[in-house]
Amino acid sequence: MGLCGSLRKASRNAGLLRFAAAHLPDGVSFERAEVGDLPFYNADLAEKPAAVSRVVEQLRRADALVIACPEYNYSMAPALKNALDWASREAESPLAGKPLAIMGAGGGMGTSRAQYHLRQTCVFLDLRPLNRPEVFSNAFGAAFNEAGDPVDEKLQALIRQQMQALAAAV
Repeated sequence: MGLCGSLRKASRNAGLLRFAAAHLPDGVSFERAEVGDLPFYNADLAEKPAAVSRVVEQLRRADALVIACPEYNYSMAPALKNALDWASREAESPLAGKPLAIMGAGGGMGTSRAQYHLRQTCVFLDLRPLNRPEVFSNAFGAAFNEAGDPVDEKLQALIRQQMQALAAAV
């Protein structure tokens, strides 16, 4: 299952997820959770919002996760952090023990700082991030087309390798 931390239409991070979904190993399926309609996490809400229930159920059904992690101010994007915060408050975690592939496209260091923060969060969430291959890309070079899809062959190969490694970890 895929989560994208960016809400932009032509997001390069959404493009990474689209490419991953289109190049999965045989027998592997992919569903993307939309996180743009999740309200900000608030423990005072009397009832869990329907959008939260939808995403949590998608996470429960998933055997593994793929997170496209943009970098905002040297850390994770708020939309991604919010989705993880909602999931972390479930009585039975929909995330615990699941393999995770992390990818990202961003500025000069290609989301490396945000991915590091995500890996720290994974400790509490009990997610199992893959160590290799790492997928970092500069979002502002020639690696992507105008729609946000990766066109660089080296980046595409890394994503294919990462999906193979994730399938092997399940």
